[in-house]
Amino acid sequence: MKPTLPLLLSLNGGYVDTAGFLALQGLFTAHVTGNFVTLGASLVLGISGVLAKLLALPVFCIVVILTRLAGELLRRRGRPALAVLLAAKLALLIAGATLAIRFGPFASGDGAAAIVTGMILVAAMAIQNAVHRVHLAAAPPSTLMTGTTTQLMLDLADLIGGVAPEARPALIARLRRMSVAVAVFAAGCAAAALGFAFANVRCFVVPPVIALFALLLRVSVPDGEIS
Repeated sequence: MKPTLPLLLSLNGGYVDTAGFLALQGLFTAHVTGNFVTLGASLVLGISGVLAKLLALPVFCIVVILTRLAGELLRRRGRPALAVLLAAKLALLIAGATLAIRFGPFASGDGAAAIVTGMILVAAMAIQNAVHRVHLAAAPPSTLMTGTTTQLMLDLADLIGGVAPEARPALIARLRRMSVAVAVFAAGCAAAALGFAFANVRCFVVPPVIALFALLLRVSVPDGEIS
């Protein structure tokens, strides 16, 4: 399979979300709205990490806004916005990995180190989400697979039910593209689970490496040829 920027983002999205969930007491760092569910569980069951789950959505939203503003400023100045923003995400992932390894394992999600680590990872994933929507809008999402899976099943149902011959090639191409995105995201989740099982918080060294590959891939591809 040829590595492309959207696929590398999907791999990292699945990895960071799973590693964060395992290491930070059930905190979703990419699928931040999922923290509403885990927040309820934390309040009812007395699980730690309530403050981090409360902060995740506002932090995510603020970083998305800042990413959009920064991207527009860079674009107006003729700077490579996508590369700069990917570099910013890489820096945040390095910071998150450093904190996780330095202060983890986190027995509680309520400690300052755990909260700061979590919010840094949330910020990194917020940049990824914003970048994907703005610069890679034609590719399936890289962090939330519910909508993609729904579209996959709808397309599959259309194929089973029968579609016009002229529409079939485009439908099959979309099915393949979305199936690969979901598979790569799932691979990232599985890799993070294995990494955490065998290396605990040291598994956080992987996301910066993937992000570095994504950045290098971006800077090696001329504008207009991103795939």
